[in-house]
Formats: sequence, C-alpha cells, structure tokens
Amino acid sequence: MPLVADTTGPALAAQLRRVERRKRLRAIALTLPLLIFLAVTFLVPLGALLVRAVENPEVAGTLSRTGDTLAGWDRKAAPPDAAYAALLADLAAIPETAQAGVLARRLNSEVSGARSLIMGTYRALPLGTGLSPAEAKEKLLAHDPRWAELPYWWAIAKNSSRWTPDYLLASVDLKRDAQGQVVRVGAEEAAFSDILVRTFSISGVVTLICILLGYPLAYWLATLNERRANLMMILVLLPFWTSVLVRIAAWIVLLQTNGLVNRFLMFTGLTGEPVPLLFNRLGVIIAMVHILLPFMILPLYSVMKSVPGNYVRAAVSLGSTPLAAFFRVYVPQTYPGVAAGGLLVFITSIGYYVTPALLGGPADQMLSYYVAQYTNVDVNWGMACALGSVLLITTLILYAVYRRFAKAELSLG
Repeated sequence: MPLVADTTGPALAAQLRRVERRKRLRAIALTLPLLIFLAVTFLVPLGALLVRAVENPEVAGTLSRTGDTLAGWDRKAAPPDAAYAALLADLAAIPETAQAGVLARRLNSEVSGARSLIMGTYRALPLGTGLSPAEAKEKLLAHDPRWAELPYWWAIAKNSSRWTPDYLLASVDLKRDAQGQVVRVGAEEAAFSDILVRTFSISGVVTLICILLGYPLAYWLATLNERRANLMMILVLLPFWTSVLVRIAAWIVLLQTNGLVNRFLMFTGLTGEPVPLLFNRLGVIIAMVHILLPFMILPLYSVMKSVPGNYVRAAVSLGSTPLAAFFRVYVPQTYPGVAAGGLLVFITSIGYYVTPALLGGPADQMLSYYVAQYTNVDVNWGMACALGSVLLITTLILYAVYRRFAKAELSLG
C-alpha cells in the first residue's frame, strides 16, 4: 500500500505562525499611538535640546563670508584685508535689525562691547560701494577704531562654525581660548561648577532627610491593617492634590518672621527672637522635603508590604535581639525601596526651580533657575540647552548606576 505524506504538521505550524504574526501586528497597532505620542512629546524635544546645546547658528549663518575668510587666519597677526571686505558684505546682507541684534548679542557674550560695535557698524551702512579690501579696512577703522582689536575678530573666527562645544564647556566652567585650546575660566568668571555642586548638595540633603523621615513612616504604614493603612495613605498622598504654588505660599506664611513657626518657637522658649527661616537654604530644604516626602514613602511602602514578617520572628526565636533582627534581617530586604525612593527624590530635586526661586536667597538657587534665566531673560538658547543637557546627562548617569546596582543585587540574591 503506497505511503501518503502527512501535511497536517507543516500546515498547522504555518497557521500558528500566521496567528502569532497577527497578534504581534495587533499589539503593535495598539501601542503605536502611544509610541508616536512619546516620540513627539518626549524624544523629539530631548533631541532638539541636545542639538541646540552644540548648535551655533548666529555667527555662522550671518557672517559666513567672514568666517570663510578667517578660516586660514593664524589668530596672532591682524586679520587679512579680505576679512574686512567680507564683514561689510555680510553685514550689508542682513535683512532686519532684529537679526543683527541676535548676532551682536551672541558676540557680546564672547567679548564685552561687541554689541555696540556690531550694531553701530550695521546702522552706519553703507560705508561705500565697490570698495577694495584695503579700502574696506580703512572705512571700518575710520568708523570705529575697535575693529583693529583682535578679540573681536577672535570671537568671529571661533564661532564661524555652525557646531560648537562652547556652551557645554561653559556649563562646566571651561572655555576655548583664542587658539582653540580648552582651558578653565578665571576664578572671577567661574560660577557653574559651584552651582552644580550646590544643586547636588541641596538634592542630597533633601534625599537624606526624606529617607530618615520616610522610612519609619513607611514601616508604620506597613504594620497597619489594610483599612487603616489605606486611610493613612490618603493622608500621605494629600499633598499631591494641592498645587505646588499653594504649598509654597503656605510655607511662606508659616516660615516668615512673624509666622506660626517662629511664634511657636518663641512661645515655648526655644528661642528669644525670630529665627530666619525664609529666603535661605533652610526654608528651601523644609519645603522641598514636604513636597517630595511622598515620593520616598510610596516605594518604601510597596517594598515593605512584600517583606514576610516571619523572617524577623524567626531571627528572634533563634536568639537574636529584636533590634539586631530588624537591622540585620528586615532592613536589608528594604534596600530596593530605599534605592528607588532615593533615586526618585534626588532626580526630582536636581530639577527644582519654583521652590528655591520663591523661598531661597541668591546663594540658594539651583541649576534650573539659571536655565530659566538664560531662556526668559538673556534669550541665550544655547546656554540654556547646555545646562539642561547637564541635568539630563546627570539623570541618565544616576539611573544607569541604579540599574547596575539593582542587577548586582538581584544576581547576589
């Protein structure tokens, strides 16, 4: 009797593959709107931030002929006469005064006085027609002798490229000198290193206080029965339902010289005069701890609820003291919650702006304050994006460190 090939197996396998493919396509179709939303609202702005931090279009797009002429300049002797002619041609090609103002403001951030020099020359145009390079140089020097000074030409030559590391270097108190070498700025100009250290120190203190306050509170919540724990959790989450500005305004009322806190301290005899609690570092830390404490309690509570209570009891039954059993058995099992809550609080803290701006003094402002300053006041988008990039890179590094330690802990466990 002839053998008949069994095609049921391959057909069934092909049918299963089609079903799985349809499931994957359906899953992709369901998540595609979310992915598009995240790309448009999160990834694209982050990409634009990083690009703008190294982009330098003001000089390169306006003084392109001058930049090309200065490409071979040794930056030691006077610039060639052709550079003067190219500068006149570039300035004459600027269609609007506002665009010339952007150029002048950018060069003025490099060399003091460049703004008046550029705008004065732009308003005086035309200085002549059909000028030779030597005549163009003579006209410019006759109009403003400052065009003979090398620092202005160094600024133009250094910024003639569309891409520059200057903003990122400035955000960590570095700069390029006239020869293009990376050097540290002078002590009187250095500021951002101290601001960065201040941002990290305030965030670290706030995180430590949140751990010290949040750990016992989360432990107490984890020991309650479900009904009481839910009621207490509502009180913990209550600050989330109140505007940050409202909470800050409340702290201003509480911490001012004649506020409730100072009145209580003087009433109890703890102090004989009002304690300065407002517009200083202490007021900033108090308000930030109040706002960020729930971010520490929630991860701790979720981890503590999953820790079996019989572990501590077993350690006590084997001869350990309750305190030793708590610190040697229970506390190590809550380290993931401490790490997650600490990371969440610290990352949120380093980006704080409103609280230090309203409750702190000039020496208490964090890095986000200067991002807003460069964005809204100085209109220096490159510097604002560079400082924002520093915060972003710091956040990513902290998250990478957390993931590394988390994986190491899981592998040891």
